[in-house]
Amino acid sequence: MSNKQQSVTAVSLGVGFATGLYGISFGALSVAAGLDLWQTMALSLLMFSGGSQFAFIGVIATGAGVVPAILSAWLLGVRNGFYAIRMNPVLSVRTLLKPVAAQLTIDESNAVSLLGEPDKRKERFGFWLTGVAVFIFWNVFTFVGAVVGSQIGNPTDWGLDAAAAAAFLGLIWPRLNQSKLLVLAVASAFVATSLSVVLPAGIPVLLTAVLAVVFWLVGMRGDPK
Repeated sequence: MSNKQQSVTAVSLGVGFATGLYGISFGALSVAAGLDLWQTMALSLLMFSGGSQFAFIGVIATGAGVVPAILSAWLLGVRNGFYAIRMNPVLSVRTLLKPVAAQLTIDESNAVSLLGEPDKRKERFGFWLTGVAVFIFWNVFTFVGAVVGSQIGNPTDWGLDAAAAAAFLGLIWPRLNQSKLLVLAVASAFVATSLSVVLPAGIPVLLTAVLAVVFWLVGMRGDPK
């Protein structure tokens, strides 16, 4: 195993564990919102998108109903479709494996796969190992959080609400050495933070995706052909 592949392995397992710890928070909050253990586990096993899952139980906790909860979860999950567009030519999976690849197409698996560029084999390795690691740890710790959630108090007191975000930030940080990418990151953070107080969950994330497309188009026009 090459040094680069060993590095991807370490990052994949580290990200999987850090994101999994965040599952304790989800499990505890889901039960607190009124869902039982099996409903909570079904969300983690089938929906498997942390942002969407938190949006779902957040709306359920307000008593707004299932339809608004599903809509909020869907809005946050749309970003995974953009990841799929990038990953499809890299993975080149057969028809039977496509549902599995789609299930594992999340923030973390997409981000770690970038570490393997430009070697597509290493990109695939990072994607699959990270996706599987996150799936296993996330569901294990969701179960733990749902079972013992009432005994651990407020999950935010343990910093679990920031674990996944911190891991993801650590992944993209080395890629911000280009001025254009740094400007885009700062602008996206500003837009998402500013609009999150006035728009429904999910909309600010989609608007930052639009902002990224605009930056890309402007960059393409400015690059010499």
